[in-house]
Amino acid sequence: MARKVMDCREMPSESNCTLTITGEEDEVVVAAAQHAASVHGHTDNAELRRDVRAHLRDPVDMTTNGGAFVQIIEFRTRRIDEVEATMDQWNAAIGNNRTARWAVVTADRGSPQTFVQVVEFPNYDQAMANSSHPVTAEFADKLRKLCEGDPTFRNLDVRRVLV
Repeated sequence: MARKVMDCREMPSESNCTLTITGEEDEVVVAAAQHAASVHGHTDNAELRRDVRAHLRDPVDMTTNGGAFVQIIEFRTRRIDEVEATMDQWNAAIGNNRTARWAVVTADRGSPQTFVQVVEFPNYDQAMANSSHPVTAEFADKLRKLCEGDPTFRNLDVRRVLV
């Protein structure tokens, strides 16, 4: 059975709970319902467990291996909130056709309005499939309009990973 995740940070909460539970689906449902009852004051019943099950998600694997492909995109903008909203729209629109395994958006402390996005793909071919997808082309056009100048791309083959 596939692993699932329940993350309290993704649920409305007055306590700002940060607990994340990972395991097989049925295990996570039981543990999350017990946690919701003991920590958050909910009643552990069939309705709560249905709600927990509905909010489970697949875990994100941010492990990078040799042979992977990493793209680094540097851009300048005063409209980062709009850029991030556009990234969310792209992610929803591409859905199951997404070939990027993970992405991180960073802000340059030494250069205001400069941002770097790091995107990892299983390999170069998957990256090119992502780049040629119509949803990605639309995203790139929107990104250019929100940025000051064109983004700079670095295309990198992962040779070695140290952990």
